[in-house]
Amino acid sequence: MNYEIKDVSARLKATRECLDITAQAMSEKTKTPLDEYISLENGEKDFSLSFLNDAAHALGVELIELLTGSEPRLQKYSVVKSGKGLPIDRRAGFVYQHMAYLFKSKKVEPLLVTAPHCESEKDCPVHMSSHAGQEMNFIIKGKLKFIIGDKTEILEEGDCVYFDSSQPHGMVAYGGADCEFLAVLI
Repeated sequence: MNYEIKDVSARLKATRECLDITAQAMSEKTKTPLDEYISLENGEKDFSLSFLNDAAHALGVELIELLTGSEPRLQKYSVVKSGKGLPIDRRAGFVYQHMAYLFKSKKVEPLLVTAPHCESEKDCPVHMSSHAGQEMNFIIKGKLKFIIGDKTEILEEGDCVYFDSSQPHGMVAYGGADCEFLAVLI
């Protein structure tokens, strides 16, 4: 999804102000230093998916509402056909598709993720992140180098990892090809 950072920032700030929540309180709820939070809210810095998820939760809105300005409406069920998930541009090279963006009041955020193969795997930096909650990653195709804390696991097709996502974690494709996996943020 090619959204503008300034648009998301404006929705974040307007929602916060409408709910009479201070920037300091949002800083605390998203575990983001106040000066960094203000930079994010002013559109001076790009968002991580983890931050947006935490902010949406703190504001009591859907993640998709912050990204698109549209509220999901489906309540009984939602079907998203293959290749039709809502694209979210986040981490460079990674492709994210939100697979339940039309469903209202989700308890989880399911994302189909493609991690790009890096020609020189041993030299590829592994971006580490952390966010409140738990996460499950199920490998659909390829291999994934998964790092959490000081542990490294090589996951293959059919493997699944479930973890406390407040722990620093990161992943890259491994073994010479892209890796496709289902990430479920809880």
